[in-house]
Amino acid sequence: MSRSAHPAGPRHADVWPEGHYSAPPADVNALDPKVWAQTVTRTDTGEVSVGGIGVAALAEEFGTPAYFVDETDFRARARAWRTAFGHDADVFYAGKAFLSRAIVRWLHEEGLNLDVCSGGELTTALSAGMPADRIAFHGNNKSTDEITQAIEAGVGRIVLDSFQEIVRVAHIAQSLGTRQRVQIRVTVGVEAHTHEFIATAHEDQKFGIALADGQAAEAVRRALTLDGLELIGIHSHIGSQIFDMAGFEVAARRVVALLAAVRDEHGVELPEIDLGGGLGIAYTSDDDPREPHEIAKALGEIVTRECEAARLRTPRISVEPGRAIVGPTAFTLYEVGTIKPLEGLRTYVSVDGGMSDNIRTALYDAEYSVALVSRTSDAEPMLVRVVGKHCESGDIVVKDAFLPSDLAPGDLIAVPATGAYCRSMASNYNHALRPPVVAVREGEARVIVRRETEEDLLRLDVG
Repeated sequence: MSRSAHPAGPRHADVWPEGHYSAPPADVNALDPKVWAQTVTRTDTGEVSVGGIGVAALAEEFGTPAYFVDETDFRARARAWRTAFGHDADVFYAGKAFLSRAIVRWLHEEGLNLDVCSGGELTTALSAGMPADRIAFHGNNKSTDEITQAIEAGVGRIVLDSFQEIVRVAHIAQSLGTRQRVQIRVTVGVEAHTHEFIATAHEDQKFGIALADGQAAEAVRRALTLDGLELIGIHSHIGSQIFDMAGFEVAARRVVALLAAVRDEHGVELPEIDLGGGLGIAYTSDDDPREPHEIAKALGEIVTRECEAARLRTPRISVEPGRAIVGPTAFTLYEVGTIKPLEGLRTYVSVDGGMSDNIRTALYDAEYSVALVSRTSDAEPMLVRVVGKHCESGDIVVKDAFLPSDLAPGDLIAVPATGAYCRSMASNYNHALRPPVVAVREGEARVIVRRETEEDLLRLDVG
């Protein structure tokens, strides 16, 4: 790697430009295991490796930017969720976090179910061999074609999100000569401690049917009268990137109260409740996520306690971790292109990707970590902002972090915890080519989603 001298930005900053107090890390070369995948380590030479393969070799073979998934870590996390909830509950991996046929096969092999929310996700799941009865179909505006596809495939459940959808699914199921198992998604009025755009249980948003004004109870009445539907339960999802279990406790209490009201009015005890996903992961060292066994224990105790108080049989619980499984298992590898110090502020480090491979910083003001991974450095740390190559001032990958002040063009840096939503939400802005996803395990690396090519772009351009 070449080492070109350049004026460094501020090094030991007492105050960040936004006013948040911070200080450089004690060791800028350290890799916090909370934010990096299980097999990621720094070798004796200073280079970072994953699954036993160094990043320089990975960059040489697969190019940058690229997403690298630690398959060992993914499988271990999937097993941990399956084990924590046991055979009396269901774990549905939320495919929207990241889905590919390889991921579907891993999930199937590790005993997890799958939650999809589009015809494309359903097609991917079925093409990779996921049994249809282990698939749940979500979405606030499923098309007639998608509903038909799901029912014909025999999906295990469709989550109903509106009054129109109750009738639509019932009609299609009846026309196909079947009864479709369904849940009703309710909004329980819980304000999860998360970004406004990813909080999903307060009334003023597009998902679900409100509980507070009696609409959810009316939705149950209608679903129970339709021959094409088999109502099996209630679904609730309170948001994303949540660390506090208090919101789940309130949501469970309100869902169980609805189950009790259904029993009292209709003489029916619905056998299932789905408490959704949204459990947070560590993007930075300040984040403190819960382990699956802690989550399973807490949710089980909450539901059991509320059902005993309501004199209800305890229903079968479902959860939908997506980010919590895949998020920590991957990192994005970039090559440094230009370095631009701004005296008294920070240094801008531009990489060969950006908002086209990680829109979350621009969209949600998400925070990420970053590390120099092609070598170690004894240089003093400098405050940096890692930015992309796109024509937007908001093209930010990591808002503020510390990297060594001898960082140079050609160095490799990596952003951990990018397994969830980064590739799923990737775009072709500025006609960028979406990066590949590479699975690494026990000294072997293989592409599971290939890098796009310019031919791919032109193939769609038929004008």
